[in-house]
Amino acid sequence: MRIVIAGAGDVGFHLAKLLSIENHDIIIIDIDSEKLEYVSNHIDVDTVLGSATSFSILKSAGVNDAELFLAVTSFQEVNFTTAVIAKQLGAKKTVVRVSSVEFILSKKDGFLQKIGIDEVIMPETLAAKEIHRLIQQNVLTDHFSFEDGKLSLMGIKVLDNSTLEDMKIKDLRDQETCDKFRNVAILRNNQTIIPDENSKFLVGDRAYFISQPEGEDYVKKLASLEDFSIKNIMILGGSKIGYHTARTLSKHYTTKIIESDKKRCHELADLLPNTLVIHGDERNIELLEEESLGEMDALIAVTDNTETNIISCLMAKNHGVKKTIALVENMDYIHISQSVGVDTMINKRLIAANFIFRYIRKGQVLAMASIHGADCEILEFEVNVGEKIYNKSLSQIKFPKGAIVGGVIQLSKSFIPKRDYVFQDKDHVVVLAKPECIAKVESFFQ
Repeated sequence: MRIVIAGAGDVGFHLAKLLSIENHDIIIIDIDSEKLEYVSNHIDVDTVLGSATSFSILKSAGVNDAELFLAVTSFQEVNFTTAVIAKQLGAKKTVVRVSSVEFILSKKDGFLQKIGIDEVIMPETLAAKEIHRLIQQNVLTDHFSFEDGKLSLMGIKVLDNSTLEDMKIKDLRDQETCDKFRNVAILRNNQTIIPDENSKFLVGDRAYFISQPEGEDYVKKLASLEDFSIKNIMILGGSKIGYHTARTLSKHYTTKIIESDKKRCHELADLLPNTLVIHGDERNIELLEEESLGEMDALIAVTDNTETNIISCLMAKNHGVKKTIALVENMDYIHISQSVGVDTMINKRLIAANFIFRYIRKGQVLAMASIHGADCEILEFEVNVGEKIYNKSLSQIKFPKGAIVGGVIQLSKSFIPKRDYVFQDKDHVVVLAKPECIAKVESFFQ
């Protein structure tokens, strides 16, 4: 697939890096030669120096043959202009990064499609939605629902003295309601393990399960996790992510936001009538203590400084805060959350990339999600008559070792399939796969 990306900044580079793993034909356009040189030195893609609003530059990038055009520069106006031109030149699908929420809200009226824009994304609002989802599932490190909760991906941490400690996967079969959930991945020492029956859970692991609704509570029981109530939330940083997070959470929780820029505080106070806005340095421990840090149920650190976010979360844990979420810019930091004690670290580039990826997936991909810090994706496919997987049993299809079928949704019911299950027309199949296996997994649904 030919994919042209306008913008070699953080979002563009990260997208190109992930896409290049799957051997797509990637071309990046940017006006900054140093950025393009950095891209060329780190990933195997083609680069074009120049403005993506130029007809000649777009043509030289082969946009007329592009199946996907991504306009992800830092400038909303440039992205719109570039995408409209690219569509007219022949790009099949166009995705635009925006900085104003009004374009997200206007997607339904069809105007954007009329001018040649198929999708708009705003990484900040996507990150805020991710945070809201993580707050709702307070004892889990990750959670993602398929088909309104008929199946869910659950992430838990293996604790000392929990039932899971030193248990082998095959021993899960002896557990109550074992047919309601399946372990699909283990994250250990930054390595993603697709388990077999002899794989063992170790203290400190992040373990991931696909579960029916009836199995979720039992997975938590195995992990010695008890749900707790979240009422009070403190947000550090009044950036766009901080604002959108507060706007969403303040509908259900008591929220306060701390921001160091006085002018921005006044703006937030006008925009967030249900949130207490505090002017002060987010790094000031005494200030946070004065603002009742120890009485908070959750702390969300989304300042512009990654280190501040991580340290603030660790400090909050030390004060008894039960749930912590840190925004990080450096992808390498996401892995260390497993060892340092932050419940979840999120990266807006990864979240945006996950949203965009559905446009390059082959087969009937209905939904997809990424696990924070893990080297895998979870995809929901639809089975159709004539595909390789149709009318074959789970034991017959011989998935690659780096992939595993987690669950099936059939009409209104869901279940964890056994090896003799035969896939039927319109089944929705939830699969976890490592990047190098995704193309082969997709081939079963074509």
